[in-house]
Amino acid sequence: MVTAIVGANWGDEGKGKITDMLSAEADIVVRFQGGANAGHTIVNDYGKFALHTLPSGALHRDVVNVIGNGVALNIPVLMKEIEEITSKGVPAPKLMVSDRCQFIMPYHINFDTYEEERLGGKSFGSTKSGIAPFYADKYAKTGFQVADLFDEERLSERLDLVLPQKNALLRALYHKPELQKEPLLQILKDYRRMIAPYVTDTAAFLRQAVADGKRILLEGQLGTMKDPDHGIFPMVTSSSTLASYAAVGAGIAPYEIRRIIAVTKAYSSAVGAGAFVSEIFGKEAEELREHGGDGGEYGATTGRPRRVGWYDLVASRYGCRLQGATEVAFTVVDALGYLDEIAVCTAYEIDGKRTTEFPVTRLLEKAKPVLEVLPGWKCDIRGIREYEHLPANCRRYIEFIEERLGFPVTMISNGPSHTDIIYRKN
Repeated sequence: MVTAIVGANWGDEGKGKITDMLSAEADIVVRFQGGANAGHTIVNDYGKFALHTLPSGALHRDVVNVIGNGVALNIPVLMKEIEEITSKGVPAPKLMVSDRCQFIMPYHINFDTYEEERLGGKSFGSTKSGIAPFYADKYAKTGFQVADLFDEERLSERLDLVLPQKNALLRALYHKPELQKEPLLQILKDYRRMIAPYVTDTAAFLRQAVADGKRILLEGQLGTMKDPDHGIFPMVTSSSTLASYAAVGAGIAPYEIRRIIAVTKAYSSAVGAGAFVSEIFGKEAEELREHGGDGGEYGATTGRPRRVGWYDLVASRYGCRLQGATEVAFTVVDALGYLDEIAVCTAYEIDGKRTTEFPVTRLLEKAKPVLEVLPGWKCDIRGIREYEHLPANCRRYIEFIEERLGFPVTMISNGPSHTDIIYRKN
């Protein structure tokens, strides 16, 4: 059984907790795209962790964790994460890294920083993790696969091809110091030493695992609105965030993915720039930010305050549809218990016309939210384990959203711990 866990919105939906919870029953967890530019926050018996590269299954002793070929691999960051979790008593993870996975070069991070500086007020709000330059090189065929680390002659030849292009940009566009070959070769030797114990043909491993009936979780980063094709372009990430890409990024057949869990938060939140129709501001936003998540709505990678807003049915319905959701996990419901009333964005108004279809960016930037207000439940719901025991207004809120989404809500998260979950029968 192959299950994909993906975000229906802008990322930050609470996927880490859902993946951590399902990892306990999985054999294999696979990261299939993205890099260390976003993180999953997980709270379990070992403590609180923000994972950026490691699959969420790394916190479970018996799970095999796979970094697929679609990942933007930052090798030093991966090593640091392994050290961090093991220092807190977590057993060393069973980890495999695809030999076809490409890795972030040190200059990718520099170019990311330089470009944000050049764009100034029109920047993309990058985390400066090197992701956009990495994927640009990948598709320009000037990137480096993990397998290349084990062939010094190949590394030398490819650097001879790549460095003139990079140095021309550094001189003419960014006015920064040029790159030198020998220091880069030494860094790549260090990378080889770090990653060597984990490298294998993960696609072949997963093919056999599927044949053997293993339980496999495919773990996505960010959400639909950050997809470069279907998101709020150009304020998007550089790899596909959709479940359909999981087959490519993991190296398995697409028809093997039988279950797709789209995770959506009980309100909206986002890190970075871009159109965000249901966003709220001022004191109202500060209250929601402080109540949200575990310790507030701040990025797991950047620490930046997340933008917050009311639940957006237009974006979420679109997000679930693009993901091909078979079910929905509804997270952080407990954060709304302080509110007397809770607004939901049910439609957009664009140039005086209402729509429930998610538009392209140029129209999205003009959209105004159409809100419907529901009564709050004014109590703490953490610790409740049965759906029927939730306050009536809480159930009404969940069922209102489920009906308008058109996808079944099967899981409800009402707290930060992996035990704070309600399984709902449909």
